[in-house]
Amino acid sequence: MFGTENLWLFVLSGILLNIIPGPDSLLIAGRAATQGFKAGSAAALGIGTGTLIHIVAAAFGLSAILATSATAFTLVKILGGAYLIYMAISMFRGSKQTTELQGPKTEKSSLKSIYIQGVVTNLFNPKVALFFLSFMPQFISASSDNKPLAFLFLGLVFNFNGMLWCHFIAWASSSMSRKISANQAVKKWLTRLAASLFGVFGIKLLTSTQN
Repeated sequence: MFGTENLWLFVLSGILLNIIPGPDSLLIAGRAATQGFKAGSAAALGIGTGTLIHIVAAAFGLSAILATSATAFTLVKILGGAYLIYMAISMFRGSKQTTELQGPKTEKSSLKSIYIQGVVTNLFNPKVALFFLSFMPQFISASSDNKPLAFLFLGLVFNFNGMLWCHFIAWASSSMSRKISANQAVKKWLTRLAASLFGVFGIKLLTSTQN
């Protein structure tokens, strides 16, 4: 279909890859836990938008710049890693100033700002671009007459499945948050745990390499 092969294996692999925890899923869970399902959904849609940009860039060779240019890769990873560390610091400060689980900020954020945060979190992770460049070509037929179209098709399938999983995370996190809403100590330590994970992801990204 559309110049692809082993589509069933691609779908299965994509589902397994999507459920591996990372900064994107952590952002969705944090927003849903603090402000409800709509906030988690806004974060998920932002991440989906960032993923779609990566897919289009990879399909037309733009992401190859990150794979071949050490300067471009370093610049993007510094921006992404610094942003994740900034979020971690903000969350730690928020846990000291309030007993509510507020995510990156102590005040509630608008759905628009949460959406933008999702885009930025995903877009400034060069590993996402490199992942698409290395993973998806394996499922494109060598005899395909339109490889960019095949790439885009696989990307849309991957992103669709990812959005289903991300919205499940949002729903589950929102539901769980309501059950523990009365326990302020749990909220505070969940905030600090999430902040620590963001810090780890940020440092990991800063120390990552192209290979």
